[in-house]
Amino acid sequence: MTRRHELLERVPGLALAAGIAIVATAFGHVVPIVGGPVSGIIIGVVLATMLRPAARLRIGIRTASKWVLQLSVVVLGSQLSLAQIAKVGLESLPVMIGTLVACLAAAWLIGRRLGIAGNLRTLIGVGTGVCGASAIAAVTPVIGAVGFDVAYAISTIFLFNIAAVLAFPIIGHLLGLSQHAFGLFAGTAVNDMSSVVATATTYGSAAANYAVVVKLVRTLMIIPISFGLAAWAGRRDAARTRVNVLRLVPWFLIGFILVAAANSIGLIPAGAHSGLTTASVFLITIALSAVGLSTDLAGFSRAGAKPLILGASLWVIASLTSLGLQFATGLT
Repeated sequence: MTRRHELLERVPGLALAAGIAIVATAFGHVVPIVGGPVSGIIIGVVLATMLRPAARLRIGIRTASKWVLQLSVVVLGSQLSLAQIAKVGLESLPVMIGTLVACLAAAWLIGRRLGIAGNLRTLIGVGTGVCGASAIAAVTPVIGAVGFDVAYAISTIFLFNIAAVLAFPIIGHLLGLSQHAFGLFAGTAVNDMSSVVATATTYGSAAANYAVVVKLVRTLMIIPISFGLAAWAGRRDAARTRVNVLRLVPWFLIGFILVAAANSIGLIPAGAHSGLTTASVFLITIALSAVGLSTDLAGFSRAGAKPLILGASLWVIASLTSLGLQFATGLT
């Protein structure tokens, strides 16, 4: 199969996601409290439930849900400087570390009480505490998890990603959180990058910029956790041959930093910022429309009740810990 043919195969699915994004963006202008990204994921879920996308669309949908989302994060880097990124990372570190420790400890304790197998509770804990499906994928070979556990964990995490996108902006407004406080809340208590971006973008552009930086710093926690799990599992030497630090650092993190560096030295004109922000939000809407189209509601029922109870417990604990630490440290 030629490279050109592979690209052409992606067009139908990408076009479908983009079409939904256009409708969602228009609806978001009419109902700003919902916004385009959230509208996109809802429309996508409804279509996926009513009319399961044909096989020929799936490769493009996967491209939209992954690569387009990652591209949108890179574009968001144009709104920040390296100094801002360093400042946000340092400010958020106590809340980030505290939330991660609470989540992993709760996963171990609650998971054992529920009788959930060790690998499955580890995957759900890491997925909730670090960065959703990316963290699950990173630690799977380290702990030797099987595909069955991985599917359960991802289904569970995905459900609460959607719940966060819908519920967190409402919680933020009820608590009167500032843009920065909500960005820190979303960046530390929501799982996958797509959901973090969607949740924070609905609240405001400043919240989105802050949340993305927090989330990217949080993503780096994959590295020490992966090696820690390798040592804990007694497979350190074997794991080192499979766990490459450079492969654990996502390319869009590097791209985000490079674009922010370009903005820091004035290579991105100030007049271009507004257009780039609009472009980033539209790319996010395309990606989330594709995430909605990828939803497998039957997968949640197959996961059973116990993993969902664990996922719900960790979601609540991460949320309360993030908010509690913010109030305790005066970051709200």
